[in-house]
Amino acid sequence: MRALGLDLGSKRIGVAVSDDDGRVATPVDTINRSRAGHAIDHRAVAALVDEWDAGVVVVGLPLSLDGTDGPAARGVRAEVVELDTALEVPVETIDERFTTVTADQHLRQQGVRGKGRTAVIDRAAAAVLLQSWLDRRRSGGTNP
Repeated sequence: MRALGLDLGSKRIGVAVSDDDGRVATPVDTINRSRAGHAIDHRAVAALVDEWDAGVVVVGLPLSLDGTDGPAARGVRAEVVELDTALEVPVETIDERFTTVTADQHLRQQGVRGKGRTAVIDRAAAAVLLQSWLDRRRSGGTNP
């Protein structure tokens, strides 16, 4: 089953997709947030779900360092409820602590600098969180 991973930011949504076997996550797109509200953003996500024939959407949950829900996590949880209503596939969450840092490190190691890194960091973070979800799913672990 193919999965779509989302890194929900206030300005952009990073998007990654898995292969058909659910083994490898690849960064694919960045959606610029609409000023008109989440409904437009969610329609863009729905179009990507259709385009990639995804069977599940995985959203990164920005938990606090101690593992609790802070304001950002509460906001994402509220948007996940909206996404769950807007999409025809299940929406799951995964702890995304340190995904942006990890993605940034990978991009630096690949020699991506400055504006080039800024342009792809969100989708790279989505790939990191989706890969974590895929790995955990294969090993039988659970997600928050």
